[in-house]
Amino acid sequence: MSDEADGPRVAVFRPDDERIESAGELLRSLGAEPVADPMLEVNPTGAAPAAAPLVVFTSKTGVELATEAGWEPGDADLAAIGPATAAAAREAGWTVDLVPEEYTSAGLVAALRPRVAGERVTVARSDHGSDVLLDGLRDAGADVTETVLYRLARPAGAGDSAELAAAGDLDAAAFTSSLTVDNFLAAAADRGVEAAARAGLADAVVGVIGPPTAETAADRGVDVDVIPEEASFEALATAVVDALDAGSGRER
Repeated sequence: MSDEADGPRVAVFRPDDERIESAGELLRSLGAEPVADPMLEVNPTGAAPAAAPLVVFTSKTGVELATEAGWEPGDADLAAIGPATAAAAREAGWTVDLVPEEYTSAGLVAALRPRVAGERVTVARSDHGSDVLLDGLRDAGADVTETVLYRLARPAGAGDSAELAAAGDLDAAAFTSSLTVDNFLAAAADRGVEAAARAGLADAVVGVIGPPTAETAADRGVDVDVIPEEASFEALATAVVDALDAGSGRER
């Protein structure tokens, strides 16, 4: 494991842009040493959300790409999966009509269920969105169209954190989506260290951003130690570092 003087090593898997930079800054502010290992590459499709009275965005990235495509909501109501997505929409000059109490696909369905029966709804998101959202809205009586704004892929160079885990040199991992779990394991397999990386994760603190990611991790045989109450990276990073501090007796 890492030298305590340098802080515990925490792997972070956000896309290689300002998100991984801000994640690293946050972890350093919490006394941890970030291991930046982007597991998601964003490939825009160039599509714009289909016209509908209600448009649902499930990520900040989706909002930014819709803006770049020249899309405007017009008279449509907007729903955002969480505060970061809502903030990006407001920064674009849009009005956000709904943010669920639970920042997940299931939370969106619960919040929208009373108002979508018989209504056309566009869900604008990545190609790896959860079926929970589409199925839930359709079960509630909505006429749902999905617009894929971007495709997510595993970057060619991903996997340094898996090497560290395999060597026993990773203290924690902060998974921000089901796909980051799958891509971590795939990268480990590509490097021939999957079994050792799994053993390294078992000895580390594994944090996930919410229940859907926790379910994926469990399905893949990865034990989860931390799920923050709020589905945000700040809450995840704080919970992971708190768990490390509690385990080591370290104080911040």
